[in-house]
Amino acid sequence: MLFFRKAILTLQNWKAKAIHKPLLIRGARQVGKSTLVSQFSDQFTHFISANLEKKEYKALFESMDDVKDIFESLLIMHNIPWDGEPTLLFLDEIQESPKAIQLLRYFFEELPHIHVVAAGSLLEFAIKDVPSFPVGRTEQFVLHPMDFEEFLYAIKNKPAINQINKIPFSNGVFQPILDLFHKYLIVGGMPEVIKDYVENGQIANLPDIYESLIQSYRDDVEKYAKNNSEKQVIRHIMETAHAEKDRISFEGFGNSKFRSREVGEALRTLDMSRVIQLIYPSTNLSPPAIDDVRKRPRIQFLDVGLLNYQSNRQLSMLQVKDFNEFHQGKVIMQMVTQEIKAQHHRPSYRPNFWVRDKAGSSAEIDLVYPLQQYLLPIEIKSGPKGKLRSLFQYMDMVDHHYAIRLLANRFSVEKVKTLTGKSFYLLNLPYFLAGKIPEYGEWFVSKYPMEQG
Repeated sequence: MLFFRKAILTLQNWKAKAIHKPLLIRGARQVGKSTLVSQFSDQFTHFISANLEKKEYKALFESMDDVKDIFESLLIMHNIPWDGEPTLLFLDEIQESPKAIQLLRYFFEELPHIHVVAAGSLLEFAIKDVPSFPVGRTEQFVLHPMDFEEFLYAIKNKPAINQINKIPFSNGVFQPILDLFHKYLIVGGMPEVIKDYVENGQIANLPDIYESLIQSYRDDVEKYAKNNSEKQVIRHIMETAHAEKDRISFEGFGNSKFRSREVGEALRTLDMSRVIQLIYPSTNLSPPAIDDVRKRPRIQFLDVGLLNYQSNRQLSMLQVKDFNEFHQGKVIMQMVTQEIKAQHHRPSYRPNFWVRDKAGSSAEIDLVYPLQQYLLPIEIKSGPKGKLRSLFQYMDMVDHHYAIRLLANRFSVEKVKTLTGKSFYLLNLPYFLAGKIPEYGEWFVSKYPMEQG
């Protein structure tokens, strides 16, 4: 069973370029990189797939320096006559050969007529071992777990897809789409999990898949630990991170006796693997939102379904109507952040939340999103406007009048006043539209220009 992935459009745009540098697809294991390229290969006459986890392909790259010789050897191995027809060469699990990564530049320089795509998990670790990474001679993007829209494609609900792509959203279809989003929120976005869910229509069979995925991540990351001590810390973090509350402290993480330095190093290793990433606050009020690494971060899991499984709360989620209130909003915070991340494919991208840079202040905004010259605040909560004290403080300090709130309620735009009397517009979005914030942000700013403030 093959699913539509929006990233196929990125690949098609890359193919259409007059000059197509080798494309390096990054992302955690099992997010669908190989399947995506396999689907994309239908647009070529010839397709050569070389998995560098296999000895024969790795040996080819390790024993040769001339990319023309490598390519001709691959043609022989795949019994493909070179006839000049459009050809896609896919180097899968390229992290297994740092030399193959280095040679990508020569494919670009010496075989520009060949479309080359490389993919790998844990590439951040492999790149460190590349003597001369081909900067400027490759293009890169990150593939994430499937987002809500891709989940709707998987279950073949085209009416729902059409509705979430209408701006502004039609509130008449709010409840059925909210119900679908809650199913996605429980299942998560890992392709193998969604495949089983689509085929069987229930979550009873999913725990074995989640467990297998988590174990594969644990085994992968531990390979890159500096020593046995760091392996122990990584193992502890992966077993306890799901129980951490909001912002974390490195010292004694997960009720352990591990020191801040040990936990910090292990978390940075996990961050590079994209299995668990660190999300830092920013104190900026306009773009760019810069990580303030002196302040306590949050942790963001690769996939909310994996988080739910480890927390043993999937069954209890079946009856939940408003996930803003479920487990202090931790699940919906993870999900919203995951949805926003899924819309951004730059390897350097990571979201930020905001804290006030003032001693003694507890003001905090759930997320901030850079749009044009603005840094839009995003609050993820239900309840009356009186609970939005931090948002009011933020709006008093910025030079614009745009704020977004995600909640289990219908679409609306309100004109609100802070406690000091400043007016601003509050865009209330159903939280199933979190992945559409880039589009809604543009609509919001154009619909309510500053001169109307």
